[in-house]
Amino acid sequence: MRTLIVASEAMPFVKTGGLADVVGALPRALIRAGADAAVMIPKHSRVKQLFEDELETVAVSGVKLGWRDKYLGVQKAKRNGVTYYFIDNEDYFGGPVSRGGDAESEQYLFFCEAVLAALPLIDFKPDIIHCNDWHTGMIPMLLKIRRGLSVAPKSIFTIHNIKFQGAMSFETMQDFLSIPKRYYTSEFLEAHGCANMMKAALVFADKITTVSPTYAKEITNAYFGMGMEGILFARRNDLSGIVNGIDTEEFNPETDPAIAQRYGAGALAGKAENKKALRSEFDLGIRLRDPVICMVNRLTAQKGLDLVQYVLEELLKEDVAFVLLGDGDGKYVDFFNYIAEKYPKKSGIYIGYDEDMAHRIYAGGDFLLMPSQFEPCGLSQMIAQRYGTLPIVRETGGLADTVSPYNRYTKTGDGFSFGAFNAHDMLHVIGLALSVYRDKPILRRLKKNAMLKDNGFSQSAERYKALYESVI
Repeated sequence: MRTLIVASEAMPFVKTGGLADVVGALPRALIRAGADAAVMIPKHSRVKQLFEDELETVAVSGVKLGWRDKYLGVQKAKRNGVTYYFIDNEDYFGGPVSRGGDAESEQYLFFCEAVLAALPLIDFKPDIIHCNDWHTGMIPMLLKIRRGLSVAPKSIFTIHNIKFQGAMSFETMQDFLSIPKRYYTSEFLEAHGCANMMKAALVFADKITTVSPTYAKEITNAYFGMGMEGILFARRNDLSGIVNGIDTEEFNPETDPAIAQRYGAGALAGKAENKKALRSEFDLGIRLRDPVICMVNRLTAQKGLDLVQYVLEELLKEDVAFVLLGDGDGKYVDFFNYIAEKYPKKSGIYIGYDEDMAHRIYAGGDFLLMPSQFEPCGLSQMIAQRYGTLPIVRETGGLADTVSPYNRYTKTGDGFSFGAFNAHDMLHVIGLALSVYRDKPILRRLKKNAMLKDNGFSQSAERYKALYESVI
């Protein structure tokens, strides 16, 4: 059974978000589980800049895109036992990963066509094409409505975030893809009054997955479904949720070269050294015994930042420090810059993203705050657990599936959670976490619970393998 995983990005080659981490780790786990897996992504400019010497040219060909004849190069490289194929076209992938607007639509319409054109050119003949998010949404449809392949692979489509759907005008899609006009209806391609790449995938994929069981249930109702709840409810028997894992080799405090001192669940003293280093890096004026609450997130409304805005100054009246790494919407950037200026000794704010700094924050923090409005899966909470930094989360999507809240009666759990999307409910649970912080025996127990939790991809890979086997 051979599976080609197709996505817009993959670690270690290019990353803009958590999708890259998943696509980087899943194929290795599948191979360990006995499946044969390869990956296909665009050859973005970063790949060319950093990995050109590793790439081998497989084929040079062309792609028909509407009335246009476009260059198609196919290259490959091998990393950690996984073969990665790259779709090369400088016009589409020589700049940003996502160009925005119609230019971005054109990028990934080309990519979907190019993937199918590349299949006869590579030495990996997939039984299944595992598509990820809207960038690959046209592939399941094209596999079904075209007969160019003698035996078309089956398709799996994974929703990583249903908010982003690849919507565009009918004119744009008609100009770039040769699809009969009978498909431009709400039965197939139309959603929200325009053409929609994700809608095509949800109609035509053989199976649909998303990245946590709770999110799979949530997106069949209107609050979470973003207009796709109807088709998802209709296909609920083909929809499943498989929790993402994390790369436990990359995120391992016992071997991590980016942190100040390595440590493990049986040697937690090293975590205090990382906290001391974090305090020094951000010039925090707190005592070592004071807790550090951190966030490593995109700065968007989805991440619950409106709740944080509402109560952060109240929280900073306590003996705590707040550290944030992230970038995104201007109103949140402005707010956190204001916090940095007003509370320079109680806050550490880094606007941007730095992978090594993220590791240092996970290692040096006491709590990770993640009060998301919705969260398909989330990786930050699982990475934090790996480093003994206890997550404080809202009970939604993958956060509900991956964080076992502290039980004050049984003294069990590996984090803290609250239900309602309400700032003072969040503040109340932060208060509970801070009270537990002062009870050192219980705190050590919860940290060990978190660090010993299996957040790797092995269980997820077994579930994906079983899903693949069910469609061939």
